[in-house]
Amino acid sequence: MFVVDHYDVIVVGAGHAGCEAALASARLGCRTLLTTLNMDNIAMMPCNPAVGGPAKGHLVREIDALGGEMGINTDKTCIQMRMLNTGKGPAVHALRAQADKHYYQANMKHVVETQPNLDVKQLLIEEILVSADGSVKGVQIETGEVYYAPCVIIATGTYLGGKVFIGEVTYDGGPNGQRHAEKLTSSLRSLGITIMRFKTGTPARVDRRSLDFSKMIIQPGDDTVHNFSFMSNVATREQLPCWLTYTNEKTHEIIRNNMHRVPTYKGIGPRYCPSIEAKVERFADKTSHQLFLEPEGMGTEEMYVQGMSTSLPVDVQYEFLRTIPGLENVRIMRPGYAIDYDCVDPTQLKPTLEFKDIQGLFSAGQSNGTSGYEEAAAQGLIAGINAALLIKGGSPFILTRADAYIGVLIDDLVTKGTREPYRIMTSRAEYRLILRQDNADLRLTEKGRAIALVSDERYVSFTHKKQAIEQTLALLKSSSVSPTAEVQEKILAMGSTELRTGTTLYDLLRRTELSYESLQAKFDLPVIPAAVREQVEIAIKYEGYIKKQIEQVERASKLEQKQIPDDIDYHDIPSLTLESKEKLSKLRPLSVGQAGRISGVSPADVSILLIYLEQQRRKGEQV
Repeated sequence: MFVVDHYDVIVVGAGHAGCEAALASARLGCRTLLTTLNMDNIAMMPCNPAVGGPAKGHLVREIDALGGEMGINTDKTCIQMRMLNTGKGPAVHALRAQADKHYYQANMKHVVETQPNLDVKQLLIEEILVSADGSVKGVQIETGEVYYAPCVIIATGTYLGGKVFIGEVTYDGGPNGQRHAEKLTSSLRSLGITIMRFKTGTPARVDRRSLDFSKMIIQPGDDTVHNFSFMSNVATREQLPCWLTYTNEKTHEIIRNNMHRVPTYKGIGPRYCPSIEAKVERFADKTSHQLFLEPEGMGTEEMYVQGMSTSLPVDVQYEFLRTIPGLENVRIMRPGYAIDYDCVDPTQLKPTLEFKDIQGLFSAGQSNGTSGYEEAAAQGLIAGINAALLIKGGSPFILTRADAYIGVLIDDLVTKGTREPYRIMTSRAEYRLILRQDNADLRLTEKGRAIALVSDERYVSFTHKKQAIEQTLALLKSSSVSPTAEVQEKILAMGSTELRTGTTLYDLLRRTELSYESLQAKFDLPVIPAAVREQVEIAIKYEGYIKKQIEQVERASKLEQKQIPDDIDYHDIPSLTLESKEKLSKLRPLSVGQAGRISGVSPADVSILLIYLEQQRRKGEQV
């Protein structure tokens, strides 16, 4: 056995989870190895080349606020960006970007290759090596060599035991015709890890030159330049439009007539991004489904048919695509396909994403049963941080449901598990008003700084912004106005109603029709950056709602702070139901709050657990 090298952390897989994990570990000072099946596929976007959207955009902002890379890379490689849900409140505003997929890959590849403390190698990992004491010690590759490390992060995406389906054709492989990892699943099973089988899919890529855009509805990017990263200074951007069209009854008829040719999978598919054949079957009353034609980059003619994921045979794909307005003469460049793959049951993980029973082994991304680049990157960042902290003897880094959407995502996975590909949504978060995409830096940058992941440059920029917000709020509170004729004239000119009594500019800004800019023009207030202005207005206009949500968080945190001992035996608590005993023993929650979120654990069980823990505490004091 040839030992090639020793590292602190080895990351298996260089997709969106793997890149964030490796960068976080290396930036925290750990000697890190990032492995990939193909050096040319680092940070590949095998599905649509889009980043963000509702809740997903929140994750990207949070990754950035903590010192991650996805937001910066998206801003650099973006070919269209829009702010979604602007007709609703700020809690659900969300950025969504189309990225140039090849530029995104190339730029991220450059970032990981030039990162100090990080080596990148093209290797196929076949076995996770574990010591006799149950802790990780390294990996073995297909050619027999060994790399040692006390921490290993599995970030294999959909490559673990991947099988591709296109109609009657099936073959072993990963996305876009890449290799897959077969023996690694057996290695994980031999370690006692429970494996699930999931499925995902992708639509055809079509030739832009074969499309008739005059029959579609243009979907341009926003005129306002947005950025995901709080550090990006991109002020101008060349954008490409997307295009909207629809399926019709003829499309659906062709699909229904060929349902017998849909492959049979072992994997469970996604509920929230179903194939077109699943849509036609599930929503039989709908006469049309919307489709978006999305450019894959500046330097390619390939376009992605969003909403048309399919595994039907290629002849059927041609037949139904050519029934769609604008696609009558479509030429397919890559057919749609489905892929099913192995992933781990995430309830085997701690909130740090380390396996409960194998010290030093972590898992992140689609290998945890999630879908989406953003969910993967968020998990990768947290796994990389915690692997580095484990090496350095630091305390675990855990985000709660009240801290971030990242906290919601990970808590859902490790506490509730998933029986289908998991997708983050705003509806999964209890505290949406304080977990906005616009305040991710205010929530998380100081946390990232505390673990030394946030750079000096980022922290200085953050502190300047935070100070400006505080100073502006203080100024508005101290600026009084009286109902004089001059003041009333100014207020009427702004489209608001006259004052009845004296007030402050702070209270005046509570009015929905007024903005900081309008007050600034009339009352000689200082000009402030747009990002500061946004935070000031939200803080004032939503103050009452935000206070109520903070009170909810404080009440819930009391249960989160009640820690459960690692060695507790739930079978010694006689009043718990049998179901609760079994589930609590299996999932081993860290706190009473987490225990209460486990399916099958009732409020009565939580009360019993609280009483038991208090009794044990008092016994300990008497000893």
